[in-house]
Amino acid sequence: MADVAGVEQRWAAVRRWGPYAMLGVGTVLAAATMDIIGMSTAERYATAVLVPAVLLWELWWGRRPERNRAVPSPVSACYYLVRAAAAFALSWLNPFFAFLAAVGYFDADRLLPPRLLKAGLLLSAVTIAGSQSGGLPPSGPLGWGVFGALLGVHLGLITVFGHLTARENQRTLTQTATIAELERTNTALQQALDENAALHAQLLVQAREAGVADERRRLAAEIHDTLAQGLTGIIAQLQVVANTPDPALARQHVERATALARHSLGEARRSVHNLAPVALADEALPQALEKTVTEWAERTGVHAQFTVTGTVEPLHDEVAATLLRIVQEALSNTARHAGAARTGVTLSYMGDEVTLDIRDDGRGFDPLAARIRTGSGGFGLDGMRARAERIAGSLTVESEPGQGTAVSARVPLVRHDR
Repeated sequence: MADVAGVEQRWAAVRRWGPYAMLGVGTVLAAATMDIIGMSTAERYATAVLVPAVLLWELWWGRRPERNRAVPSPVSACYYLVRAAAAFALSWLNPFFAFLAAVGYFDADRLLPPRLLKAGLLLSAVTIAGSQSGGLPPSGPLGWGVFGALLGVHLGLITVFGHLTARENQRTLTQTATIAELERTNTALQQALDENAALHAQLLVQAREAGVADERRRLAAEIHDTLAQGLTGIIAQLQVVANTPDPALARQHVERATALARHSLGEARRSVHNLAPVALADEALPQALEKTVTEWAERTGVHAQFTVTGTVEPLHDEVAATLLRIVQEALSNTARHAGAARTGVTLSYMGDEVTLDIRDDGRGFDPLAARIRTGSGGFGLDGMRARAERIAGSLTVESEPGQGTAVSARVPLVRHDR
């Protein structure tokens, strides 16, 4: 772009000062050859009048605002034709003034409208051809023949250079349009990038907010599964102590309440550290589930059985913790609501997934009925389902009033990272 601007500036200088230079060269050569050519006194006086007139005409044009416009106007056409006519008249008096006519080849396309362009170039060509053939008018048949030949050459050059100029102008217009289109595309692209940046920032904020909300839900569920359930068990044991007159039985339930308090304290510390269940700290999932079911049966007096099927594989910590929490919540719901006499928990390894089934023979309920979250803060079925879905699993519930309840969780079998 800088090179194009530099070339345009040089052409502007040629168009601005070229007529003065060519008029000066013609005047100097004409003055030096007046006697050789044999100019008469009248011709010399005419030259002395025309040269200052052309100079004043150029000075007038230099002050016109149309001089810097690239589009022809009536004023610019008048300027060109008057200058060409003056060059023709001066070349008639002295052939060396044809230098002024040559300027017309360089600025005709900027000064003349299309309908006058050929006529203006023809006038310049006639003037120059006449000067090169020995002056106007040609003398004799030979002079006219030479003039005609030179004029044909000039017209041929005008045609060739006119064609090349037209192609160059077309290429320039195409480049200008392409550059304008690229600028519009770049502007649109920048706007799109700005919009994408704003959208990306908005998505980051939304993702951060969603992550915070999900973490809050997870923390609430962890606290519910550890402290809330532990405290519920402690309260149940202390209620038995308060209502029994048997010291031995009271001591037994106090010991259970103490064990639950220690267990809940450990869970709380563990949750603060990394939110992983204490039961999985030193044991695999089957052992942790079996221990959880056994301890729950001892606390509630409900007969409970734990079964493992399939080939046991080490599970990812998040998968194992999710299944353990689902069992804890399901057993807690059974103890509070089901009134069951028997409960069974089955952990099944089935190829690329793990299933967990918790069944009881309690009073059951209608799964289609709206479940209202209790004031005790339980998360119930929604909490278990959310846990399963968090690791791309699912949870289903089958129950009928008086027919017990079956909770089934299916999660991907993701092996433990080694």
